[in-house]
Amino acid sequence: MASSGTSNLPDFLAVAVVNDIETGYCDSSNKTEVKQDAWKRLLGDNPPLSEFFTRTCLTTMPKLFRAKLHTVTQPLNQSGGVHILQRMCGCVWDQNTGKNTSFLKYGYDGEDFIKLDLKKKSWDALVPLAVHTKLQWDTDKHRITKTESFFANRCLPWLKTYVEYGNSSSLITVPPSVSLLQKSPSSPVSCHTTGFYPDRATMFWRKDGQELHEDVDHGEILPNHDGTFQMRVDLNISSIKPEDWRRYDCVFHLSGVDDIVTKLDKAVIRTNWVPPSQVPAGAVIGVVVGLMLLSVCITGLFIWWKKKKKVFTSYKGFRPTNSFKQFSKDFSSSTNSAPD
Repeated sequence: MASSGTSNLPDFLAVAVVNDIETGYCDSSNKTEVKQDAWKRLLGDNPPLSEFFTRTCLTTMPKLFRAKLHTVTQPLNQSGGVHILQRMCGCVWDQNTGKNTSFLKYGYDGEDFIKLDLKKKSWDALVPLAVHTKLQWDTDKHRITKTESFFANRCLPWLKTYVEYGNSSSLITVPPSVSLLQKSPSSPVSCHTTGFYPDRATMFWRKDGQELHEDVDHGEILPNHDGTFQMRVDLNISSIKPEDWRRYDCVFHLSGVDDIVTKLDKAVIRTNWVPPSQVPAGAVIGVVVGLMLLSVCITGLFIWWKKKKKVFTSYKGFRPTNSFKQFSKDFSSSTNSAPD
């Protein structure tokens, strides 16, 4: 990413990510950081590779991005002001099939701008403003060929090598944990899986062996703090008869791992719900007393406010300060071989 016209961001910064896990960072202030043990070992065992990344990140790419940002802003007469040029570049490798793909796309001021079509060996303008840039970049066939070479000879081999290093560390496929969760007897039943890696997993509910598409709600795949992932799928049980529960199950599928099938069974559902008859009397009394005190406080505050308002309005020309606006105001016044 390159920026201009702002002091809140470095002129250039780059982040390396593998399977949604940040592995490295660098910026134009000469700051570099390696985030994962596998990446540290890889660079430690390959000094030329480490030197290449340092040189590319601190010297080559900042110059290239400044030039790219200039070629984008000049035709648009937007050389002044704050502008951000972003790039997503990488390769994808499927360990099971051996298939691989690559991608290179630019964003400008927070929106998709232009991307490289490797099959056509030309650029695709994603917005009308990018047409001039497309025509200009299409003429540089040498740069497109160089980018293809980078993907084939550098990006993909690096990814495979990194995975090999990662397989001896925490970046391995770990056995996930599957649980059935429910807030109350009438709430949907959540099939929750956590601790899986990588994030290319699927999960669904079945009835009599057939995947369900109605009365289910699929949640997003979310990251855990340890680099693994979690996900959930909810099943609406309001119309399911108790005797039919045995016909339903939850299936978690992750490539390279046997499917985990969990039967819909009340005996294994985890919940914090407590029947009203089992709630301790002391807790009920405490809640009632608390509500009474809260009611008294609110009533007292209302009476006090009405009296205060009368005092405010008794003076001609006095306007009560908008406390929220004032608070907001006070608070705001107090934050080279790389591809093109």
